[in-house]
Amino acid sequence: MNGKIVHIKSFGCQMNKLDTALVSSALKEAGFSLTASVKEADVVLINTCSVREHAEQRVLSHLGHLKHIKENKPDLIVGVIGCMAQRLGDKLLEHEAVNIVCGPTQIPQIAKLITEALERNEKRLAVTEKILQKTSENQNQTLERFESAYGIEDKKIPSQAYVRAMRGCNNFCTYCIVPYVRGPEVCRAPEAIIEQIKRLASQGVKQVTLLGQTVNSYKYKKGRRIWCLADLLDAASAIEGIEWLKFVTSYPSEEFFDEILQVMADSPKVCNYLHIPAQSGSDKILRAMNRNYTAAWYLELLAKARATVPGIAIAGDFIVGFPGETEEDFEATVELLKKARYRNSFIFKYSPRPGTTADKRLEDTVPAEVKQKRIAELLAVQEKISDELSRDFLDKEVKVLVEGLSKKSHLNIGGSGDNPQLVGRTATDYIVVFNGPTSLAGQFAKVKITKTSPLTLFGELI
Repeated sequence: MNGKIVHIKSFGCQMNKLDTALVSSALKEAGFSLTASVKEADVVLINTCSVREHAEQRVLSHLGHLKHIKENKPDLIVGVIGCMAQRLGDKLLEHEAVNIVCGPTQIPQIAKLITEALERNEKRLAVTEKILQKTSENQNQTLERFESAYGIEDKKIPSQAYVRAMRGCNNFCTYCIVPYVRGPEVCRAPEAIIEQIKRLASQGVKQVTLLGQTVNSYKYKKGRRIWCLADLLDAASAIEGIEWLKFVTSYPSEEFFDEILQVMADSPKVCNYLHIPAQSGSDKILRAMNRNYTAAWYLELLAKARATVPGIAIAGDFIVGFPGETEEDFEATVELLKKARYRNSFIFKYSPRPGTTADKRLEDTVPAEVKQKRIAELLAVQEKISDELSRDFLDKEVKVLVEGLSKKSHLNIGGSGDNPQLVGRTATDYIVVFNGPTSLAGQFAKVKITKTSPLTLFGELI
């Protein structure tokens, strides 16, 4: 199959970015070439997200565009992989543009599926029939071999890599599609994770981010010992070459929370950053979401984090306009946001997901214009908090891991001659823009902050 060219378009979270990187590596080894241009491609893969309706609409729009391309290029193979593929299955295969549908658990088969589609001009479907059942040991071993063989650094951001700690989710929040497309929790063996991080370190990776739908619930029994996320972070901290360790995303839970905070406080390599979604500040809505905690308990958890790890940066998520959310419920969310004082938060309007409990049992009662108004209000409160927190960095020096050229056009704030604008991130995930040589990409640098905005720090290279 040498000579065939593949274009991959990826939507969604870090988990999808990791899957795209794994698929890219596997296809290269199978003899395919990759291109950034759809026009050059013999095969187009779309890695999809189903968390919100908007994400799926973007994919359908993209497929409509590919349908027109196929009118002039009928031999073009189009594959849909990821969460939307698992959710819609053969319904998606009915789309005129689609040749391959492949769920997240089946991505080790992708090179074979593409080859068969090219050779036989047949449609191919590979999804998990009973997604809510635990994956078989054979499937787990296949995924582990795939993960270990192709886990590489993110070439777009030098010196950084994602490593999957676990797959799936057992929480069944009523609004969430993840358990229905990713299946139950499966934790990777600690030795496989540590070996992968060692290999990445030997390739020059300096920062590793451990991934999981609820990564803080990582639990693996090995002999008489039970490994938790804190143990993984501690073991990874001992690996030479690794300088920063991060993890996302955490579910509010007391299990192993103290241990995770302690390793963060004790190890200079574990970054003082915690992404821990609240989703609502109303206890009534939290119960309807099946979140299993109260707003007061959640704030106590944040207080414990700040007491154990001084200077920790915390990020949150919120869903606005959940069925039954009143003005009083929304005001409770505003109050939680003010008390939580997140570095930043990700705010979304409720989007019914087919098959979820909320979609089956709850009517989407909050009008779209009310959702939009509440999002705007919540964003304004968060922006004020973010601005205040950012100002604390003014005239201070920060250490950043440089990602490369800044994608956005900022005012040239540096006194660095003709050097271009670079972007980097601090250990607490603040974005820092400064002028410097492109050779700094993938390296650590010190920057003095001269200007701040709610979401970005600006400075001069020291």
